[in-house]
Amino acid sequence: MPLSEHEQKLLEQMERALYAEDPSFATQMKGHGRPSAPKTRLVGGIIVAVLGLAVVVLGVNAASIPLGVVGFVIMVAGVAWAATPPRVAKTDGPPRPAQRGPNPKTARKPKSGSGSFMQRMDDRWDRRRNDGR
Repeated sequence: MPLSEHEQKLLEQMERALYAEDPSFATQMKGHGRPSAPKTRLVGGIIVAVLGLAVVVLGVNAASIPLGVVGFVIMVAGVAWAATPPRVAKTDGPPRPAQRGPNPKTARKPKSGSGSFMQRMDDRWDRRRNDGR
């Protein structure tokens, strides 16, 4: 059942208000519109894994250890490819939120072994997050 004209206008008004109030949440809820990419990767990985299994079976029938090893490597590569998420290309999208905490380039690095275990883990986590930007 389609929405009436009045309901469509109300929905558009609510959508504009959401974008104005919290644009990052609205963008996150909008999604990317490409749910088929992981499916394609999964199916491709399964096909490669099955081909690798076929090469392993062929290697066993031919009593060829190198052929079996090659088949096993192909099989593992297919499973690994299917299991890992695709890399997302960096684009010039919306500006990133301001960094919280000290600037990692100007912050003093603690000497190895100094500080508590949790402090070192927090520092390592911050460095990983900031290196990904």
